[in-house]
Amino acid sequence: MPIVAQSSTETDWVSRFADEVIAESERRAPGAKHDGAASPVVVVASGLSPSGPIHLGNLREVMTPHLVADEIRRRGYEVRHLISWDDYDRYRKVPAGVPGVDESWAEHIGKPLTSVPAPAGSAYPNWAEHFKAAMTQALDELGVEYDGISQTEQYTAGAYREQILHAMKHRADIDAVLDRYRTKKDPKQQVKKQQGQKPVDEAELEAAEGSGAASEDDGSGGGAGYFPYKPYCTACGKDLTTVTAYDDESTALSYTCVCGHSETVLLSEFNGGKLVWKVDWPMRWAYEGVIFEPSGVDHSSPGSSFVVGGQIVREVFGGVQPIGPMYAFVGISGMAKMSSSKGGVPTPGDALKIMEAPLLRWLYARRRPNQSFKIAFDQEIQRLYDEWDSLEKKVADGTVLPADAAAHSRAIRTAAGELPRTPRPLSYRTLASVADITAGHEDQALRILSELDPQHPVTSLDEVRPRFDRAENWITTQVPAEQRTVVRAEPDTEILGSLDDAGRESLRLLLDGLDSHWSLDGLTTLVYGVPKVMAGLEPDAKPTPELKVAQRSFFALLYKLLVGRDTGPRLPTLLLAVGAERVRKLLGA
Repeated sequence: MPIVAQSSTETDWVSRFADEVIAESERRAPGAKHDGAASPVVVVASGLSPSGPIHLGNLREVMTPHLVADEIRRRGYEVRHLISWDDYDRYRKVPAGVPGVDESWAEHIGKPLTSVPAPAGSAYPNWAEHFKAAMTQALDELGVEYDGISQTEQYTAGAYREQILHAMKHRADIDAVLDRYRTKKDPKQQVKKQQGQKPVDEAELEAAEGSGAASEDDGSGGGAGYFPYKPYCTACGKDLTTVTAYDDESTALSYTCVCGHSETVLLSEFNGGKLVWKVDWPMRWAYEGVIFEPSGVDHSSPGSSFVVGGQIVREVFGGVQPIGPMYAFVGISGMAKMSSSKGGVPTPGDALKIMEAPLLRWLYARRRPNQSFKIAFDQEIQRLYDEWDSLEKKVADGTVLPADAAAHSRAIRTAAGELPRTPRPLSYRTLASVADITAGHEDQALRILSELDPQHPVTSLDEVRPRFDRAENWITTQVPAEQRTVVRAEPDTEILGSLDDAGRESLRLLLDGLDSHWSLDGLTTLVYGVPKVMAGLEPDAKPTPELKVAQRSFFALLYKLLVGRDTGPRLPTLLLAVGAERVRKLLGA
């Protein structure tokens, strides 16, 4: 079934950027028609460095252009989404918290990422491929269509030879552009201005100082003058080199290395080095004809890569800077800006273990790139799923707002078709409670789920997968052991013996109503209704403040008798999970 093209008048941010990108594409190729094989290809781009675990903040670098590219595809245009794997970048430091890695990896600092050994026990040939693999798997699950480009392969094959020689010939022009910004020394203030908020998180400011404005490598600092190219030493394999001379006519480049090696190579033949980042990025914009590529706030402050690159691509390479929205940081349940050099930062693969791909896509689709947001790995994920299910109902009954409908559409499908979804999407919090209580016993889980709605029973766990599996993973990997639910094996005779007449009567009312209310909705009515009846009200009476106090007291009693705590999973789900016979035993029947 063909995908219906998204209206360009839609109010969501993706459509607006798609309009801009299409207009820019047509401006660059005037007179071209986007209606056949001869039409120009719209190029959008992302860049990822496999220097460590590629985290959920890095995913925004991919999802922003992906969503725009997919919208353009829906309109019938040919689009190429490039993901440049910056695997020819230098290995800067040993990241913390990576299994199979110890301080001995420090001896490889300065080598290309593809020349660093993979963590111990890895199935992959080098460091870069090890960390690319997990991201590639996650992108496949998320439905991201892209062309991956290894910068190691590009550089070592000589793909950029003409561009490198051109940059070296015009090194004075590049140096002049860079020199306009070398007096800017306070990237923290630039991030504050870019973020437009007070106060700015200190971790974000540290990130800016580490990779923003004046601190990015631009090739300066050599005693023999400015050179935008850095060779990897042929003796030690590291970039601890200094270019000492270069001849434009012969392309002879001389360098020395801290290891003691020195040599002269012909840059017209030598493939063992790369352009410095502030020159490399704009070179690729021109080389690939990139029209859209976002960047983080730390790359957007004056003097940083994106800003300087816009002038270098125009003045040196004769190209055009892409449309480049700044994207804000992604947090995890209150964590500051993610840094892949710090261990324990969740990756897209981690998120996809506890949530379905459409939900994760939705989190990136519903917020404009310059809006920060958080991804929940704690109890907040249950509320997030409730919000998603509410959106699905509004889409189904036609009450959804246009922008919300657009975000939902982008979450559940791409131009290639719909993503896999759970056939019967029961409440995530209910599934999590069932998984918590049954602790991996599938037959017990199916028994409980089949009793949730006796009129439409679940007959196989496949009906509630993959959502049930995600909820089960969340329970087992994210919920602390002390918060897990363990049903009592025997009645708490001390509590039962201490009950007054009202307490015993409330339990009797609950037990008498079990059989006639044995479903999720029925038990919900029953547990909320018992305190009402005890107060002389009808079971469907509206709650009052006094009644809510009585209900909380009743619920606490049930939790203590069933699981030995004051709180737990929603009581209707808990009662179904425990089973009527065992409930009667634990409540003293």
